[in-house]
Amino acid sequence: MYVGPYADESPTIEGIHRFILEMGGTLIGKHHEIYMSDPRKSAPEKLKTVIRQPFRLHQ
Repeated sequence: MYVGPYADESPTIEGIHRFILEMGGTLIGKHHEIYMSDPRKSAPEKLKTVIRQPFRLHQ
C-alpha cells in the first residue's frame, strides 16, 4: 500500500521491482494500481494506492 500523491509513486514502484529482481524473480507485464481514496475528497498526502506487480519467482 502506497500512501501519498500519485506523482510521487515512482520510487515505491522502483523499490518493488528491485525487490522482485533481488529475490530472483522476473517481472511479468506492467504494474497495476488500485486507487483506494477519492482524490476529490482526500488530501494528496493521504491518498492510498495498492500497487500490484505480476512476477514469476524462479526456483
